[in-house]
Amino acid sequence: MDATLDTAPDTWSDTAHDTQPPAAHSAGPDAGPGPGPQAGPDAGDGGRPGYQRPSVTELRLDAFGVHRSAVFRLEPVTLFTGPSGSGKSHVLAAYEALSKLASGATLAEAFPDPRARVPERALPDAEHRRGFRIGCTVDGPVGPVRLDLAVQAEPALRLVGERLTLNGEILLTTALRDPGRRSVQAAWLTGGATGMIRAPLPDDRLGTALLPLRVAGATAGQRRVLAAAEQVVVALRSVFPCEPRPHRMRASVRPGAGRLRVDCANLADVLRRTRHECGTRHALLTEAARTGCAGPVAGLDVRQHPDGCVTALLDRGPAAPATELGRLGAGELSFLALALVLLTGPGVLAVDPAAELLSAQQALTVLADGFDHGLDRRQRAELLRLALLSCARGHIRLVGAIGEETAGTARTLPGVSVVDLGP
Repeated sequence: MDATLDTAPDTWSDTAHDTQPPAAHSAGPDAGPGPGPQAGPDAGDGGRPGYQRPSVTELRLDAFGVHRSAVFRLEPVTLFTGPSGSGKSHVLAAYEALSKLASGATLAEAFPDPRARVPERALPDAEHRRGFRIGCTVDGPVGPVRLDLAVQAEPALRLVGERLTLNGEILLTTALRDPGRRSVQAAWLTGGATGMIRAPLPDDRLGTALLPLRVAGATAGQRRVLAAAEQVVVALRSVFPCEPRPHRMRASVRPGAGRLRVDCANLADVLRRTRHECGTRHALLTEAARTGCAGPVAGLDVRQHPDGCVTALLDRGPAAPATELGRLGAGELSFLALALVLLTGPGVLAVDPAAELLSAQQALTVLADGFDHGLDRRQRAELLRLALLSCARGHIRLVGAIGEETAGTARTLPGVSVVDLGP
């Protein structure tokens, strides 16, 4: 069977429960991404300071969860809102999956339950296959680079179509030629007499992330391919999915590297580090704690136990004993974790940014599903303030999911983009 990048069986469309306008092409698993809309004139030309750090500025989902032909513009602070079932979590899951693939993960690691991402009523084709499309645009020094993927979820998980383009020029394309082989036929620009080089690539990994191992960079065309691939990989790898788990943040922890984990369970160890190494940011976090935590807050401290473990404390001042963070409410703990994430950066978070660029040339994207979960009005307002403060500097971007009450406040704030997924 010959898979192409622009055709797909109509039986792969999801005709029920659509939350987006109908797609011009359905998301067949062996069909690569459709052409889709090009980035607008303000999508980045590589010459503006805001895009010298590679950043994902657009996300595209087709037949992914409840989304069909959905195109989402991503600003420095982008918050998704809508009723339960509107697809907020699907958006963040797609972004996180792209990040994992760019970091070298397999499809199975990026999509542990791929069938759950296919619309429930999506019809299989004649060969009983179903799948979805996801893609993004990464702005940066070389300009807006588009990455589009077609993923077959059934009967076997495989990446059956990939396309990397820059200013309309195809730099890399892959297609499934022989379903019996666990590989796809890839072709990438060489710029030499041959025009394109063709070779097989594995069908369970992102071809764009593999290009630096396969492209020599001997011609201008090859260097253009490498620059575009690097821009995409750098932006997608610089992601921290923040999922605070208050019940895991209450216990004492052993000192370690002081890099915050995704569940924020080692918050005490990170506070130990920031207190000694990041005085300015620690002071900002203390100031935020005064707003987000009940009672007086004179500072954030840690106590070391005889067994070497450390416990985080709220310093209540000279008139009252310190309060262990384990005694705080779940909302207070979630607030402190999210505030810490927004006020720090890759050096304090457990992420694996690209080593090819200095940290000052990278923008970290925080993914926060349930950004306001369990928080009161005062805490939500303070987190929005911190998000605007941190993201305005350009080294952090935020993509989160919020409830309607928080969305009402966020809509009034210049610099916050609220995406409504409701009907």
